[in-house]
Amino acid sequence: MTDRNDAYFDNISGNNRDIPPGSGSDNQVNNGQMYSNQMNNNRMYDNRPGYGYPVPPRPVQPVRGERGSGKGLFFGGLITGIAGALMIFAICYLGLYIQKLMEAPRQPDEQFQFKEGSAIDESVLTKLQNLESTVNKYFYLGEVTNEEFQDGIYKGMIAALGDPYSEYYSAEELAVLMDQTEGIYYGIGAYIQLDTATGLPKISGTIEGAPSEEVDLRANDLIYEVDGTATYGMTLTEVVSLIKGPEDTNVVLTIIREGASDYLEVSVTRRQVETPTVEYTMLEDDMAYIQVTEFDEVSIDQFADALATAKGSGMKGLILDLRGNPGGSLNAVVEMARMILPKGMIVYTEDKNGKRSEYACDGSRKLKVPLVVLIDMNSASASEIMAGAIKDYELGTLVGTTTFGKGIVQQIIPFRDGSAVKVTISAYYTPKGNNIHGIGVEPDVVCEFDGEAYYSSEDHPDNQLEKAKEVLREMME
Repeated sequence: MTDRNDAYFDNISGNNRDIPPGSGSDNQVNNGQMYSNQMNNNRMYDNRPGYGYPVPPRPVQPVRGERGSGKGLFFGGLITGIAGALMIFAICYLGLYIQKLMEAPRQPDEQFQFKEGSAIDESVLTKLQNLESTVNKYFYLGEVTNEEFQDGIYKGMIAALGDPYSEYYSAEELAVLMDQTEGIYYGIGAYIQLDTATGLPKISGTIEGAPSEEVDLRANDLIYEVDGTATYGMTLTEVVSLIKGPEDTNVVLTIIREGASDYLEVSVTRRQVETPTVEYTMLEDDMAYIQVTEFDEVSIDQFADALATAKGSGMKGLILDLRGNPGGSLNAVVEMARMILPKGMIVYTEDKNGKRSEYACDGSRKLKVPLVVLIDMNSASASEIMAGAIKDYELGTLVGTTTFGKGIVQQIIPFRDGSAVKVTISAYYTPKGNNIHGIGVEPDVVCEFDGEAYYSSEDHPDNQLEKAKEVLREMME
């Protein structure tokens, strides 16, 4: 199972090579790691100076009496005994004093200095320990490990941002995410993104021939439960980890489908899935059709090959299908846009400090045939960069429905312990300076998808594609 929404402009690298402009630096990674390491070691402050035992006082020399004097010997012995007792008492006292010091709470200023203005101070650390003690004492449903407590602290801090696209990954979760980027996995072959209206994960599309298509899972199906586990409030990474699993095992999805009178229980058999990114075919009247399902690095060469093949086949018009495409790599969409756009700006980003990064095209490969772009409510992020630039330059006509409206950029910043945080770092703007976050890109020709006709017939008639053909024919005349 692939977390499509997670792919939006993420830099998955464990170093700073190929990081998009406006990204974090090594200093950011190290600073983030300092506190993380403190908590992972399960001690609040380290390197306390040791306590050495002081040298005991030298024994008092006995007073020597006169030779042959019994009185002198008596007082000498008395004084020696008293001195010995005092020495024993002093050693015992010092031992108890040192033990008391060693058992006393260690003060934070001995090793860790809190940053001025930080939300993390001594009172916060004290409260965290109090919360931990309370859970350990009263929580009934099971034991909680230190690692689980620590991950919960980190996840809670990122959740406080109120941003559905920012997320903390444990080392194990990051490894799963990295595996997904390889394009081959055991799952059901569906694209998933977050439905912001309900807070539930939503299927935005299925892969042809994959298990999800075989059991008739559909775009816009909401995933309410996975094997009986409610998905509300989960991150997409957590949902994907539930859906993925060993080959030839089953996973049961509880689906909410528009128009259905009740929940749908759908059992899907996991299989190895290879994710295609670009599909090409020639249609009637010398119209080429290229579908891009996501913008990955492998998509760049695939898109170039599809364009070259279409041109070699006598293409007189092009339909570019971005429906259900939830985004992907910023670099990928920029490189692909350079294959069709005129000279000028493709997109630019601005971070919280106003730093602007621009991505431009030299126009040397501008598309020379009429173009129609298919979009829908599941076209997001990188798809909207492509569609928005085409619309701003009036290079083609957009057909379908308004896009998702994701105009912000995320980056994954790794830490030395193998964990990472994905955080929103900037907003992007179309060539004319439009930020479409929460708004989307509107089509030039509105055409709602007829799902009832598509799913009720074995031929799967696609009314939006037919409308695109109609518009393209008029442009080709």
